[in-house]
Amino acid sequence: MSEDNFTAESRPFLLRGVRLKHDLVRKCWVLLAPERFLRLNGISVDILQRCDGSAPLTRIVDELADKYRADRVVVERDVRALLAGLLEKRMLAL
Repeated sequence: MSEDNFTAESRPFLLRGVRLKHDLVRKCWVLLAPERFLRLNGISVDILQRCDGSAPLTRIVDELADKYRADRVVVERDVRALLAGLLEKRMLAL
């Protein structure tokens, strides 16, 4: 799967069994799935906190571009890349 699979109205969400959690021992945010673990940076956390199945991709990108005062095109490219990687790892769905 590639980032081309997402449309502006795609509503990404974490699959059942995948959890976004702040790990107190490691003092970082992680994405937990059966037999998988991903350490996340702050921007990835911001993206994934918005992936609850209710917000379309276009709103997620707009909110992040506003929050970080960044070029919307750059934000959209980065969001699509992250989500495509998680879709490929079967941690996210549309």
